[in-house]
Amino acid sequence: MLAIPPGIDPDLLRSFVLIAEGGSFTRAASAVGRTQSAVSMQIRRLEETLGQPLLLRGPRGVETTPHGAWLLDRARRLLAMHDEIVTTFRAPAVSGTVRLGTPDDYALRWLPGILARFAEVHPAVEVEVTCAPSNELVERLEEDEIDLTLLSGGNERPGMLGQPLWRAGLRWIGSTQHATHRRSPIPLATAQPRCVWHRAAVKALDEAGLPWRVAYTSTSQAGTLAPALAGLAVTIGLPGPLPAGLRFLGAEDGMPALPDFAILLFTGAGSSPVVETLAEAIRAGFAEAAVTQS
Repeated sequence: MLAIPPGIDPDLLRSFVLIAEGGSFTRAASAVGRTQSAVSMQIRRLEETLGQPLLLRGPRGVETTPHGAWLLDRARRLLAMHDEIVTTFRAPAVSGTVRLGTPDDYALRWLPGILARFAEVHPAVEVEVTCAPSNELVERLEEDEIDLTLLSGGNERPGMLGQPLWRAGLRWIGSTQHATHRRSPIPLATAQPRCVWHRAAVKALDEAGLPWRVAYTSTSQAGTLAPALAGLAVTIGLPGPLPAGLRFLGAEDGMPALPDFAILLFTGAGSSPVVETLAEAIRAGFAEAAVTQS
């Protein structure tokens, strides 16, 4: 069984992993709530304990030495087990069912890791996930059909207060094999007109004086990516990995800039300890992803 070696503080390993993954002492210090000099001292203590240099400043930021690369994989596993043990014994026991809503494009990108860790720590909680467009999820939350939901910013009702989880600019997406974006009018694959992404795309094209037409409509991200992959339409999405055959389109392709959009977390009126426990796990998962990706 893996165990933290005697004399190695888990906090030292945690700072080392954050620096190695993010390539920055500054971001790691922000993530653990310490000053940069304090984190630097932690790394010196770890290197003195192990007797080997672990990190070097390179042209692309902070990089691991060969010994650091060897330690990184093992430190991740050690900390995961450490955190599981601590959380299991310290966290209040919760059980029951929690109903989570999410747009489908968020479900595959962020939720698998978050829900897997949540299930390990809270095995007595059953999570029911509903994938639907943001405007439909708002209605389900108001009708008490779900307990909490992720939403694209701009879909909430007046007076709804959400917790920001992530923010980035929308991107145009097109085929790597077809110049679909050069057609006139530009064929679009989007959600229904009520969707804030649809409205943002149409507004950007209108302001740029580019003619367009809606060629395909789908309530799911997969349904808009499919015609784009076939070279039949251009669609929109958030930055991140794309399926093979698709690429992001920008100003160099003649496409106008799109606005930023936020991912927000909303909780229904009937909150409970189990709902709050999942909400906290989602907030922590997005915060961790932000540090890793920044």
